[in-house]
Amino acid sequence: MKTAIMLHGHGGSDKDYFWFEDTKKFLESKNYSVWWPLLPHTEAPQLEETSNFVLKNMPEISEETIVIGHSSGCPLVLHLLEFFETPVMQVILVAGYYEAQSDSQSSMLPEKFDWDLIKTKASEFVLINSDNDPWGCTDKQARPIVEKLGAQFIFAKGEGHMGSGTYNQPYREFKLLKDLIK
Repeated sequence: MKTAIMLHGHGGSDKDYFWFEDTKKFLESKNYSVWWPLLPHTEAPQLEETSNFVLKNMPEISEETIVIGHSSGCPLVLHLLEFFETPVMQVILVAGYYEAQSDSQSSMLPEKFDWDLIKTKASEFVLINSDNDPWGCTDKQARPIVEKLGAQFIFAKGEGHMGSGTYNQPYREFKLLKDLIK
């Protein structure tokens, strides 16, 4: 069964969250069953609580599963992959960070990532980061991860956080993301 899991970032929602609603409709039109949960304590997320919630509630994954993360959803996705028994088809990480730029970011990072293990948990990794993300989730954060995972890197020059209420980036549609989905 084709399944997509979409995990929002800090302050995110399971309703009206930037490009997520449009992406969900697009995936459903491609016969994906989409799981887009409201993650716990979205204004002050903690990695252990959030990952336990996802692992307990997520749908069954398969080689046809796509996992998409935005912002703090990106390190969450990488952490979760370490627990997956079945590798997924595709992981797309948008405006993610992998080293803390603030205390709120550090709460969603594990002590370390097992890059060799993570690399075996998806057939394809894609990272999309810009050069001007206001929270420091820039291409400089992504490039070392791209190297560690052998991932495809999309440099979204001037695109900020690709969804932000604080910085008035509504990002209602994300054509690039839809073009990347298998």
